[in-house]
Amino acid sequence: MVLPQTKLPRREREIMDALYQSGEATVNEVIERMPDPPSYSAVRATLRVLEDKGLVKHKQDGPRYVYLPAIPTQKAGFAALKHLVHTFFDGSAEQALVALVQMSDANLTPAELERLSDRIGKAKKEGR
Repeated sequence: MVLPQTKLPRREREIMDALYQSGEATVNEVIERMPDPPSYSAVRATLRVLEDKGLVKHKQDGPRYVYLPAIPTQKAGFAALKHLVHTFFDGSAEQALVALVQMSDANLTPAELERLSDRIGKAKKEGR
């Protein structure tokens, strides 16, 4: 599954990123999370476009709208990771995992490394 957001224009992607990071947000909260944000009315209009595309939904909180992703975070994350592995690591989960572990800001604890090792062992037993 490739999510439509992988093909979104920059501003739409930035807004989706802000919503996934916060879970839900008002227009002002989206603006706070965006690098070099456009005007309030531009963000609001873009949120309407994203809603029309089925990527965003809203709920009313008093007089204001609170926006949230229409696709659950975990589902979107798996689809984005699959796209990333395919695009940048030639489909190799091994290369992607090695890159993640080697990132200088990964700071994996011994317990986290042990859990990764356990999951790798489990995947081996399951033939994956």
